[in-house]
Order: sequence, then C-alpha cells, then structure tokens
Amino acid sequence: MKTLSDIKKIAVLGAGTMGPGIAQVFAMGGYEVTMWTRSAETREKARETLRKSLVTFSDEELLPASEIDRVFARVSFKPTVEEAVEGADFIMETIVENREAKKALFEQLDACIGKDCIIASNTSGLNVFELVPENRLPQMVIAHWYAPAQLIPLVEVVKSDKAPREFCDITAALLEKCGKTPVVMKKFIRGYIANRLQMCLNQEVFFLLDNGYCTPEDIDRAVKASFIPRAVVLGLCKRADFGGLDMTANNFRNKSYTMPPEVDMPKTLAELVENGHLGLKTGRGFYDYTGVDRQALLAKRDKQLFEVFKLAKKFMDDPV
Repeated sequence: MKTLSDIKKIAVLGAGTMGPGIAQVFAMGGYEVTMWTRSAETREKARETLRKSLVTFSDEELLPASEIDRVFARVSFKPTVEEAVEGADFIMETIVENREAKKALFEQLDACIGKDCIIASNTSGLNVFELVPENRLPQMVIAHWYAPAQLIPLVEVVKSDKAPREFCDITAALLEKCGKTPVVMKKFIRGYIANRLQMCLNQEVFFLLDNGYCTPEDIDRAVKASFIPRAVVLGLCKRADFGGLDMTANNFRNKSYTMPPEVDMPKTLAELVENGHLGLKTGRGFYDYTGVDRQALLAKRDKQLFEVFKLAKKFMDDPV
C-alpha cells in the first residue's frame, strides 16, 4: 500500500475554476504536477491564472519571489488524460459537476492507470462513488476543496466504503503537508460539512428576505458583527460548550427556534435569477456592481481573505 513518502507525482484533471488553484497548492508543496483539460483556451487561461496567483502569494509574503518560476515550472500541461496520469501516484479530478462527464472520465481512467494510485474527486454535490467502476472503489476518495482553492484552507476528505482508512489518512497528510486544513469524515454524505451548514443558513437567509424581515445588507452586517468572527475563535461546537450545553438543550426544549417552511425555490432568489442578476459576474445580484472594476474587487477580496485566514491559522495553532 502507498505511503505519503511514495507520492512523487500528482495529476490534476480539469483546469477550470478549481484546477489551477489545486495544482498551485501541490506545486508549492514541492510536488511535480501534470494538468489536463480538453480545451486549449482553458489550458492557456489556467497557465495565466497560476502565474498571477503565484505573484499574489509572493506579494502576501507567502512565497519568496525567487521561488515563483521554480514552483510554476513544477506544473506541466498535457493534451490527453493518458499523458497526464502516466506515472501519477495521486490523481485529483476537478472537472465539471456533471454525472455523465465524470462517469466517462472515470471509465477512461480505468483503462490507463494502475492499481496502486489514489484517485480523489473534488465533487461538491455528486456521489461519485456511484459513478466509478466498481474495481476502482478500493482506490477512491473524495477531497472536496473550497474556492479559491489555493487560499481557502479547508479540504473535506471521505473514502469509499471499499477503500482502506489509510487512503484517507494519506490524503489528509498530503494536504496538510501542502498547507491545507483537511477534515476526515467518518462516512459520506452529500454536501459534506461546510456546504450543509451553509445551505441551512441559506434557507434562513431567503426566509428572512422573502418575508420582508430585513435587507441583504442587514444580514451581512449582522453576521459579520457577531457569530462569524466568533466562530474563527470558537467554531460551533466549542461555542456551545462555552455557552453551556444546558442552555442549548433548553433552546430545543422551549422551541426557541423553528425551521422555515421548505420551498422549492426561494422567491427572492428566483426573481434575481429570472432577471439575469447572477451576482458579480453579471454586475448585479443582492448588491449592485455597476461600474465596479471586477478584477480590482476580486483582488481586494483576496487580500482581505489572506488577512482573515492568517489570523484564523494563528488561532487554530493556539486554540482556546
């Protein structure tokens, strides 16, 4: 069975939204990385994205400027899946979230890889264990990253029922070596941890908006001035410990909170989407981004995220 020290080469399949950031993390961790994507245009954009991101990391003093070219050179782009995975010890699938596309890719992999590499999927909403050829399930894990992948520390890891626990441990150790914060789950559930919590929050957000209780600005101001920064220090479960679990139990007994009724689609969300207001990429969503320099705003977001996660790491390294 593979060990962490056996992993020398990593293949990243897919170079769209997540691929370049994931490749950067592994390359900064010292690994040789091969990338594949179907589109030559996407391939060139991925190269540009990777280079710009490495410069940003250097600007944030997370990578010496002298290392930019060296890290960039660790990532190579291959025109075929077969070339990308040749000799790979760890394969990271990051293609579009489409059942048929993923199934086809896993079948293609089945024909060209050995039995000793670890196969990981970045799927956010699919049970890929249903899409992988059965004979590959003993090699299969999910490693679910968050965007931007090179910046957000969390990666949720869970193995297939047929894979050994050691594959989860190796994947987590690999991620940790590369500076990520892996969480190994006991068993698979769609949405994992963070996305399920965010969906619960989204239900409440749209209930408040649909029923006219407050504005989007009110919601953002409230959470940024209360439990979100507190969670950086205490998380959710430790916060309950500090407040007293008897108080939490009383909240349940007293029905202090009732879930909003389930709806097929929140009215506020449906109206925004139907009107083509999809957020920053269209210039309007909950907020109006008309006339805003999109790249400058994204750069400002990233700079602030760097600062937040540097502080979060400090607290996580020395928890209360």
